[in-house]
Amino acid sequence: MKLTRNWLQEYVDISDLSSAAMAEHLTMLGLEVDSVTPLGAELAPLQTGLVLATARHPNADKLTLCQVLVGEQEFSIVCGAPNVRQGLRVVVALPGTVLPGNLKVGKSKIRGVESSGMICSEKELALGTSHDGIMELPEEIEHGRSFIEAMKLADLAIEVDLTPNRPDCSSVIGIARELAGVVDKPLTLPVSDNFISTEHPEFDVEIEDAERCPRYAARLLKGIRVAPSPWWLRRRLLSVGLRPINNIVDVTNFVMLEYGQPLHAFDFDTLSGQKIVVRTPREGETSFTTLDGLSRRLDQDMLLICDAEKPVAMAGVMGGLDSEVTEKTVNVLLESACFNPVSIRQTARKLNLASDASYRFERGVDPEGTVTALNRAATLIHGIAGGEAPAEGIDRFPGKVAPKSITLSTRRSNSLLGLQLSREEIAGLLGSIEIPSQPAGTDQLLVTPPSFRVDIEREADLIEEVARRYGYNRIPTSLPQVSLSYPEQDANRLKRLQTAKQLTAAGYSEAINYSFDSAASIELLEISRDDQRHTTLPLLNPLSEEQGVMRTMLLPGLLDNVRRNLNYQQTAIRLFELGKVFFPTGENQQPLEKHRLTGVLAGNRHGGASPLHFKAEEIDLLDAKGGVESLLQSMGLNTAKPKQPAGEPLVFVEVTAETIEPFAEARHSLDLVCGPIRLGSLGLIRADVLRRFAIKHPVFYFDLDYDALCALPATKPAFSSLPVYPAVQRDIALLVAEQVRAGELPAAVRNSDDPLIERCEIFDIFRGEKIPAGYKSVALTITYRSAKKTLTEKNVEKSHTKIVELLTATFKGNIRHE
Repeated sequence: MKLTRNWLQEYVDISDLSSAAMAEHLTMLGLEVDSVTPLGAELAPLQTGLVLATARHPNADKLTLCQVLVGEQEFSIVCGAPNVRQGLRVVVALPGTVLPGNLKVGKSKIRGVESSGMICSEKELALGTSHDGIMELPEEIEHGRSFIEAMKLADLAIEVDLTPNRPDCSSVIGIARELAGVVDKPLTLPVSDNFISTEHPEFDVEIEDAERCPRYAARLLKGIRVAPSPWWLRRRLLSVGLRPINNIVDVTNFVMLEYGQPLHAFDFDTLSGQKIVVRTPREGETSFTTLDGLSRRLDQDMLLICDAEKPVAMAGVMGGLDSEVTEKTVNVLLESACFNPVSIRQTARKLNLASDASYRFERGVDPEGTVTALNRAATLIHGIAGGEAPAEGIDRFPGKVAPKSITLSTRRSNSLLGLQLSREEIAGLLGSIEIPSQPAGTDQLLVTPPSFRVDIEREADLIEEVARRYGYNRIPTSLPQVSLSYPEQDANRLKRLQTAKQLTAAGYSEAINYSFDSAASIELLEISRDDQRHTTLPLLNPLSEEQGVMRTMLLPGLLDNVRRNLNYQQTAIRLFELGKVFFPTGENQQPLEKHRLTGVLAGNRHGGASPLHFKAEEIDLLDAKGGVESLLQSMGLNTAKPKQPAGEPLVFVEVTAETIEPFAEARHSLDLVCGPIRLGSLGLIRADVLRRFAIKHPVFYFDLDYDALCALPATKPAFSSLPVYPAVQRDIALLVAEQVRAGELPAAVRNSDDPLIERCEIFDIFRGEKIPAGYKSVALTITYRSAKKTLTEKNVEKSHTKIVELLTATFKGNIRHE
């Protein structure tokens, strides 16, 4: 918003307020001042002059030799303007003057005659575009005075950066209202009769779309004379960067800047049927030519101002070419309306057409100020352009809304602002910017926001107004009470961070995939329709068909990661993802969210080429198992411990026909169980399943129920010194029935009561010719150690014999000697 200090002075007395203080006050009120720039400084050397006599140039037909009096000095100046004449008051640039555009004026000879300066036109002074003649000053202007003082050009241009929620300040009066509250001076408004009728004998107004146009008012001015505007009006427009056009258009622009209400003037004689219709396009109306001469494509949602036959303006954006005011215009229909901000904003964006009118309409104008601005403009036009300006007009207001009152609590205001204001003080602060209120209850105010404050909708808006008027810089600074206790952290989040850290240390990289998946990925893994993971939750607005449902497994996303890495020739892949899976719980219900930990391994065990490994080794099942075991150990769920802290042991067991994953190889898979609870699985993914994901290399996986793992009782880390006595290892090969899970054997050894057992692991499972049908050989290695002494053969043999008896009795097996 651009305005000037002198313009503000017409509405509120700010003579005692310095420009710096004014800018500071406006900024603290939320109206940031971008710049305060002196006006007319480049015109300061110019002076006013009086043409005493004119004579024809002896050597040129189109030049005139003028004798110009500037104060007490007389100068001979050659002028080529056709309107120069004796007795004319003019603007004189004497030798040495620099005009706008860095044009230097000096003594010169023009066709043999010396010229001591220049008589200036408006274009040469950057005050207009006319270059047809010199600038004519009013007859009452004395010669020999400073031009900018005589024409009241010395001023300060102020540019205010407005926020979208303050449309009331997109006017000079709106900003003057804010300053009036600061300086505690009354706001003086132009006197204008606010009466207007609802019927007129010579024209009519019809509103077909009251939602898009809640109010439309118009007045007819007859017998006016279109001409250049008087200097005071042109000066006002030039000071804010607007180009004067003619007295009618200039008045509409002036009132728009003054009140913030855009106006439009139609040539009444071009309107068919002497009627205005506010509507959207009819069938067949597809384009419209605006004032700039461009044809605009119409949309069925755009609001138009039409006569009885055709559109004559884009409502709130720009007028039409066929109904504009020209030099031949005699009768003018003046429009002042209130349009729906959303409708105007959409129209301006679709047309890529921004104007000063659309800028204000799309932020919201005062619906109660429509007629006031209309009458102000009619009064000015009548005074400038003559003619008849009867008070009658038409005011259609189908969208009138009764003002709503808001209850403002004194206690809440003080609590939010950190102040101790009384109810009367708050009422005074609001009243200073014309927001009326009245007491209600014990500590409340009943506030009715004025119509020009379209941004005030709730109590918080009023509290903000109190803060603005009180002064943000005056609100005391106070620190809130903060407890010094360390906030309790989410234990599950810390576990997830520790898990990611442990797997990263083991050589894995963490993958983060979308929580969205394709329903087809479940089919690719051959998940049964009876499986819970086959029931997915569809998205209402998916990003793509490949991301149409919430995922129930992490494995499909990781397999896509494997394919991408293999395509980029990455020969060693270890990825894991710790994330949520989602299961529907019913219509319009939040899904059940569970945490899963899934990893994939493929390629070379040792990564890229290394001087320590001359031969590449492919990853196998034990790599996946080792990674899971290291994680369980870091979580205090180490399967190598003699006993769990509580509950059932945590062991790896061979899969069964009931537990085998449909996408895994049965002979290369293991289940992780804790008693009857299955916590997850690991193994080799079937080659045909991998081909569906465009993967040609073997891929191992592990998939764990992370929530269930975290729910298990864990052993707290405890210090133990390194062993000082040697260990003794013994092997056992036991023939057991095929249905016995191999992992149960070392679990039974670890959970025995023998204190000498330190470790027990499977090192071989064998099926072959020497093994009876229906049986398998499970080979264990047991480590014995004492923390107090060196074990003798007798000590080890005694413990080992007990373990052999335990295994044979528990699993009905036989010791294999070959």
